[in-house]
This record gives sequence, C-alpha cells and structure tokens, in this order.
Amino acid sequence: MDQVPSCHPGPALLAHEARVRHGPVPRELAGTAVPPGSMLLEGDTFLIRTVSGYGLFYRKGEGVTIERDPGADPAEEALWLNGSTYAAIASINGFLPFHASAVVHQGRVHAFSGPSGAGKSTLAAALGRHGLPLLCDDTLVLDVSDPARVLCLPGHKRLKLSPEAIGLTGAQAQEKVAPMIDKHYAEPAGGTVRQVLPLAGLTFLEEGEPVEFAPIAGAQRIARLNDDHYTAELFALARGEGLAQRFARIAAIAAALPMQRLTRPRDPARFDEITALVAARIKQDAAA
Repeated sequence: MDQVPSCHPGPALLAHEARVRHGPVPRELAGTAVPPGSMLLEGDTFLIRTVSGYGLFYRKGEGVTIERDPGADPAEEALWLNGSTYAAIASINGFLPFHASAVVHQGRVHAFSGPSGAGKSTLAAALGRHGLPLLCDDTLVLDVSDPARVLCLPGHKRLKLSPEAIGLTGAQAQEKVAPMIDKHYAEPAGGTVRQVLPLAGLTFLEEGEPVEFAPIAGAQRIARLNDDHYTAELFALARGEGLAQRFARIAAIAAALPMQRLTRPRDPARFDEITALVAARIKQDAAA
C-alpha cells in the first residue's frame, strides 16, 4: 500500500483558510462588479453573490467573510461555503477540486465521476455496506503536485442524499439540507475516512445497457479529465493557465491515472446487484 505522510499539510491548511466570520462583503473585485447570481476569482481573492441573499468573500490568508440578507435561509450558508467558495479556496491554495464522490479500499481511493444526477453519491454511499467507507461526497479535492501520484484529501462536505437514495443505500438520514431541497444529510453505512490517500483510479458513470466496465483510452482520457464543471474552471483561473498549460497538466495526469467507464441502468430493482458488482470490481483490481 502507498504510504502518505501523516503530516500532509492540505487538510489543516484548507480548514484554516475556510474559517468564517460574518460581516459586509464587497460588491466588486478588481473593479469588476459581481451582481447577485455571479462569482469572480481574481488573483488570491474570490467573491460570490447569490440571488438568495448571500455574499461570500475569500482572500488568501484571511478566511471567508459571509454576509446574509435578513430574509435569507440560514440553512443555505453551509451549501455556499462548502460548494463554490470551498472550491475556490482549494484552487487558490494549489489543490484541484474535481467533481466526484469516492470510497476507500486498502488505503487507496476509488472515485466516481459524472454529471449532476449520475448517481455518484448514491453509489459511493451504498458501497459502505460492502466494506468500502466514504472519502468524499460530490467534490474530491486533489493534490496534483506530482501527476504520477495524485493524492486525495478527505471530504469537506457532509453526504447529501434524496429519500429514495437513503432507502437504497442504508445510510442513516439526518436533518433536511434545506426547506426547499428534497435531500437530507446522511451518515453512510460504511462510515467515513479522514486521511490523505493516493488515488487508485476514476470511474465515469453512464446510463445504459448492458452493465459493463470498459477502459478509457487515448484522447478520451484527456477529454474525460477536461471537466467543464465550475470547479475545474476555478482551478485553471487560480493558476492563470492558458489552454496549452491546462492541456499539458491534464495530459500528465491522464498518462498515469487508470480510468474506466461504467455503463449501467438506473433501475432501483437492480441497484443492489450493480453495487455488489462495483464492490467486487474494486476488490478484484486491488488484488491484481
């Protein structure tokens, strides 16, 4: 098993940078207005203003300032802090936020990516019943300073699942995420891991028949990693990358990282069967 020094600075650094105070936030960055419903990353600063009455401002070394309108829903604060704002904090501090959920087996991380609604969180949570604890939900923060050995930081978000997903995964439901969001925070059946661990590989989830694992090869490897999710865009902005630099970074990671796609039907009646197949595949790959 790959050994990662217990003193990896990432978790403590990001926890320090994400510390919160409440107060007024600016309405612009570097002379550019940031109206409600938009965000801007400029140098070592980030500002997001929401249509629901939140403003969050981060400056490297100073933490996050949150401004909330009197009528805004307090339950949304954690969502904005742990979503776009945390992704910007990670990016500004040199860590890549990737749109994925992940589990751990024998000290290595197996991550699942795909568009919103692809079932990443549900599958990762359900794998806990097969002895594969959760590392993160929805956003996987990566240390890519060595593309040949990508490291995964433990998750900063609480697991969020729909009522149907809670029933499928055996997770323990907790409070509702927000009054207008039909999801609950949940504790996965397999627990969670709070360590920095190496990334074993990425599985991209697709819907279809038959149930099939297939390797991703050639240019498709780069295309899959060239994620158009906002987290990847924030990282490129924070690094000041042009297209050539971004391509070179992604190509270096793609050259070293195992990638596959999993095609399967989104059929609740077959969910346990498919989850068992995924768990067996992870354990088989680890034994090979």
